[in-house]
Amino acid sequence: MIAVTGASGHLGKATLNYLVAKTDANSLVAIVRDPAKATDLSDKGIQVRTGDYTDPASLAASLAGVDTLLLISSSVVGEERVRQHTNAVNAAKEAGVKHIVYTSATSPSANALFPAAIDHFHTENLLKESGLTYTIFRNNLYLDVLPMIIGDAAQSGQLPFPGGDGKVSYALREDIAEGLANALTSEGHENQIYEIGATSAWSFADIAAILGQKSGKTVDYLDIPASAYEAELAKHLPAPVVSLYTGMAEAIKQNDFNRPDSALEKLLGRQPVNLEDFLKS
Repeated sequence: MIAVTGASGHLGKATLNYLVAKTDANSLVAIVRDPAKATDLSDKGIQVRTGDYTDPASLAASLAGVDTLLLISSSVVGEERVRQHTNAVNAAKEAGVKHIVYTSATSPSANALFPAAIDHFHTENLLKESGLTYTIFRNNLYLDVLPMIIGDAAQSGQLPFPGGDGKVSYALREDIAEGLANALTSEGHENQIYEIGATSAWSFADIAAILGQKSGKTVDYLDIPASAYEAELAKHLPAPVVSLYTGMAEAIKQNDFNRPDSALEKLLGRQPVNLEDFLKS
């Protein structure tokens, strides 16, 4: 039996949609905080169970009979996220889960520039020390978030971002979901760490050039100061979110997301959607 936490979220739901096409729906468990948000999953025959990262007892109960757990990382950041992941791993051990597949991030370390990568570093260590079999997907930045960063660049002719010449090996969330489903339903992934992204990497100057080709006019990349980016974000977002995005920008500049790899291509059995195709579509 395969369980997926965060099953009502974008990645969890997409992964279950691929899984239900590959295996018996009765062997799938969607773990959610609010079952009312997962009626589309239960309609497909998937078992929907209530479990909360902050409630270890509910997690352990929701994992009864589960062999493999897809632990989709919590949406909070910092020490609370690590606590929630610790709850999930301990609940999995208590319930007799044998294998955890975890959605981590590129370049995890104790002093990562991207704050979320610090949490993933600690969770990866937790998994390695748990005694459970693990598979770690170090997911690169989603192509899906680019429209929010790009904004109206194609119309204005300017793409401001403090990314320097740094490059990113973006991946489409839907491709990651399919890769997860393939890994969950096949052998040979025990105690493996996969760098999940494209086989190429792109800078923001590359993005500007592609946008220019698409729009038929020049789009200039403006490598703005990090302080200007932070000040603009602070007008609209709370401080923790500003810290997350400014850290991500600095990590991009330092090439922490410049990790071309063929792992996702091999898991999919095809080329993942690349940045140029995504922007053109």
